Amino acid sequence: MSRGAPGRTAEDGFGDRPFPGSAKAEKPATGASDRIAEIRQEGLTGRQLRMARRLAQKHGLEPASDFDAVRLLRANGIDPFDRANLIKLVSAKKEAANAPPASTPPKSAAKPTPNLPQKVDTEVKNLPGAPAPKSSVGLHELERIQRDIAKRRRRKTAFLAARLFAFVLAPTALAWMYYAFVATPIFATKSEFIVQQAEAQAAAPGLLGGTALAASQDSIMVQDFLKSREAMLRLDADHDFRTHFSDPSIDWFQRVEADASNEALYAHYQDSVRIGFDPTEGVIRMEVSALSPEASRVFSEALIGYAEERVDSVTERMREDQMQGARESFDEAEAKMIESQERVLTLQQQLGVVDPASETSALMSQIGTFEVQLAEKRLQLQQLLDNAQPNQARVSGVQGDIDRLEDLISDLRAQLTVEDRSAGSLASVSAQLRMAEVDLETRTMIMQEALQHMEAARIEAMRQVRFLSISVAPIPPDEPTYPKVLENTLIAFFVLAGIYLLLSITVAVLRDQVSN
Repeated sequence: MSRGAPGRTAEDGFGDRPFPGSAKAEKPATGASDRIAEIRQEGLTGRQLRMARRLAQKHGLEPASDFDAVRLLRANGIDPFDRANLIKLVSAKKEAANAPPASTPPKSAAKPTPNLPQKVDTEVKNLPGAPAPKSSVGLHELERIQRDIAKRRRRKTAFLAARLFAFVLAPTALAWMYYAFVATPIFATKSEFIVQQAEAQAAAPGLLGGTALAASQDSIMVQDFLKSREAMLRLDADHDFRTHFSDPSIDWFQRVEADASNEALYAHYQDSVRIGFDPTEGVIRMEVSALSPEASRVFSEALIGYAEERVDSVTERMREDQMQGARESFDEAEAKMIESQERVLTLQQQLGVVDPASETSALMSQIGTFEVQLAEKRLQLQQLLDNAQPNQARVSGVQGDIDRLEDLISDLRAQLTVEDRSAGSLASVSAQLRMAEVDLETRTMIMQEALQHMEAARIEAMRQVRFLSISVAPIPPDEPTYPKVLENTLIAFFVLAGIYLLLSITVAVLRDQVSN
């Protein structure tokens, strides 16, 4: 029938199917709109929707949209998200990709009219074919792979648990059992003391003089001494340190053999005696452990006594040197003073003069007296000569007195200045004695200063320059201090866990390097 006959529908080449792009093709039936709305609320991803559309096209369905493809597949009893269906879809795509390309249809000589339905070439074979039969091979393979993966995971988890138990949990449990039931109780006595100086703070030289830091070197020296083998040997000789820790009742880890070497005993001594120094406060803290409270107290007091002796002996040599130098200086000054005094006495005996100053004063006094008399006689002579007829006898007498006074004054002055062959002049005698007396005074002053210095050195030597000031006395505890079960167990656990973690990381890195 012709295309334009009334009452008949025109043939468009698509049969009963709706024309692509028409409203009938794009819009689903009214009853299916509610189902599509429900599918939209499921929150499907874009990838799932695209896979559902391809699966619908594979089964010969013509969905109007991706959601309509899900609706059509479910309406036909096909789960669009089943793994078996997805595997079949992927296999079909691979087969289609590997299939030889179809022959190209011959081109029509007539030019197709645009925007009109064209004639379908029945020789084209690219339409969807019949659905492939269902196969369970891929599903079984996938399940097998999943079972293998789960089995390997369980096996690795079991191996990890076994390693953790063997290398971490079991040793931690053994450590707990040892600290809780086997370890011998230990009593620790704590004490604190300070090394102080007896010098006054104002006299201490340096920026840190007189402070706690001034004795830091002595404190460090005391700390090193108490941790040395010398202190251990003295403690063993005085209080049987070796015998105390060789008791058979002590557990094996804390017991010292009776015939152990000094190095083994010293290692145990370092564990039993713990000493710390706080440089900010200058305090030395000591903790001594023993099997009984009384033994720990005795050991602490003995070590404090050893430290005090060592501190006192530090300045002993310095005090001895100071005392010896002061004594030698005093002896030398005293000897020189005695020598100067003997020289003065010898000069006095040789010259016959006890005090040159008094002798000179006496001579000068006589010379002054005679000069006064000489002046009077000269005035008397002038008075007699002023007469017109002076009495010659009186003039001669006065003139004789003047001559005698002048001779006497000259003799006295000669005693002061002119040297005699036997004794010398009074001036030279006075000078020699004065020099000897000045030397004697100097030596006496030096001797007095040396005596004061020797007395100060003696006082300093008698005083204890450095000493220990005990701030916390060693009082023994009434309960065991060690072992601390919980703390020691946690420490053992963390140490073992850290070692296991480091070894695991090392093995993993080496395995990765070898595999690469």
